[in-house]
Amino acid sequence: MVTSEYAVGIIAAVAFAAVLYKVLTSGQVSAELQDIVKRALHVRM
Repeated sequence: MVTSEYAVGIIAAVAFAAVLYKVLTSGQVSAELQDIVKRALHVRM
């Protein structure tokens, strides 16, 4: 029983990682992240 629970947990974690990867590598999210990094690097004090 414990092994099957671990298997279900691993499958859920892999599925979540796959969805997160797809979201983060999508065009719009990637562009937003790049914009945030560019603005952070060009901050003047």
